[in-house]
Amino acid sequence: MKKIRKLLYLLGALLALFGIFLIICAVNPDVTEAIAGYFYPDHTQTGAVRQTEDPVWNGNHDTGNHTQLAVREEKPAGEQESGSFSTPEDQGGSIIGNDIASDYTPPEQSEIVVPEEVAGRTGYQQIQDEREEIDEDAAAQLQSQLDTGDTGDGLTFDERFYPYYAMLDDTGKHLYRQIYANANAVYPVFAPVEPVTMGQLRDIFSAVYNDHPELFWMETAYAGKFVGNGQCVEIDLKFNRTVQDLDNAKAVFNDNAVQALSGAQGLSTNYEKEKYVHDALLDRISYNLGAEMNQSAYSALVNGQTVCAGYARAFQYLLQQLGIPCYYCTGFAGESHAWNIVELDGEYYNVDTTWDDSGNGKYDYFNKTDDDYASNHMRQELSVYLPPCNGQTYRNLEQEEEGSSLRSLSDVGMTEEQVLTSMQQYYEDCYNQILQNGIGSYTFYNVIEGEDLLNQWQQEYQYENYREAYLENALRDTGGFSCDMRLDIEELEGNRYLISHETNLWN
Repeated sequence: MKKIRKLLYLLGALLALFGIFLIICAVNPDVTEAIAGYFYPDHTQTGAVRQTEDPVWNGNHDTGNHTQLAVREEKPAGEQESGSFSTPEDQGGSIIGNDIASDYTPPEQSEIVVPEEVAGRTGYQQIQDEREEIDEDAAAQLQSQLDTGDTGDGLTFDERFYPYYAMLDDTGKHLYRQIYANANAVYPVFAPVEPVTMGQLRDIFSAVYNDHPELFWMETAYAGKFVGNGQCVEIDLKFNRTVQDLDNAKAVFNDNAVQALSGAQGLSTNYEKEKYVHDALLDRISYNLGAEMNQSAYSALVNGQTVCAGYARAFQYLLQQLGIPCYYCTGFAGESHAWNIVELDGEYYNVDTTWDDSGNGKYDYFNKTDDDYASNHMRQELSVYLPPCNGQTYRNLEQEEEGSSLRSLSDVGMTEEQVLTSMQQYYEDCYNQILQNGIGSYTFYNVIEGEDLLNQWQQEYQYENYREAYLENALRDTGGFSCDMRLDIEELEGNRYLISHETNLWN
């Protein structure tokens, strides 16, 4: 009997201890997790976060194949734009070909220093992708309604002239051909011809855009609809206003390109042709951050006002027409920037026509190596896969020519009395010459002195202050209705600059 009583006391004590343990677990769940972790080390509690060997962060997954391409700027959590979403971008792996590697060595971004005379002459806009997540039912409905448009089957692209196409794997190339064909046909909405994720689609769209400056009606943005696993079910291309009368826009674009190339066809070497096109663009274009369609070759060749992207795409297009490989290169130069890479006799060179159209030297950024550019240009995005620029044959050939070719005042038929030393003098001289010449087509000239005045002059035209300063009064006093003016600057001896005003004044 005593043994039974002791057994009951022991059982009661155990039950009391178990009850106390349950109360402790209820008050402090960490104890439960610790015990579970001890007995089940691989077990993960529901709702807990475990970092695996292959982590995913808001769709910005580094596959290890192309680290620089995986970097994206995204809004922080809670600040996504309406209709956007974040899903893993690595669902389909890299779209870059397995045998593609970057031989370009970028400088440190913190070491980039932009020379004062070209500061702010940028304006490149990165590709913008608008993403909308839809559910499986909506995706199924879209798939029953959408076709693929023109798949681009049968198209071929010479990889020497279209290097971004060459970067892609077979799936990427198929989608590239489809996007190109539908953009060329102005067919904006279609289903992808191959399975593709949102991260892959951005690289493929960028490749098409970078390779084809002739698609001047194509915007730098597109939209896509995706299901929850990141797979794309609809691609929406965006076009600018030129598609409203595209045949006429193409004709005008072609006419201006032919004019810009008019003196190049008869030249004997590709270097001479390249230099001619470089100089022709600098004569035709003015930098204007607010220019319409300024990411396109159309803004440069037709409108004559653009930013770095327009300069670079016009240069790319014109050299392509001459059979010279020329690539659109994007990156960082104090801000997002675009320039070109040109191949001459198997060697590669950097060319920045935007920066050559400013500052002291007309060829300061013409046919330079990556080492020459390392202090102020850094490639980014897909451009890191373009060939490295180490060419020497055509590097710095223009420096001696430029130093010995400056003309004097007398060479251009001007006198010391005609040299202008202030913007007020310049405006008065322009007004008087237009008033003297009146209605019609003509060219008038003046000379300004000093780099400071030249920089001020460029700013006045960039911000269109010249309109109120002299042109509106000249139109009124001549009875003119509209005026078209093309400007050209030539550096003269003695830090002076000859300005030519090719003018068409209509009543």
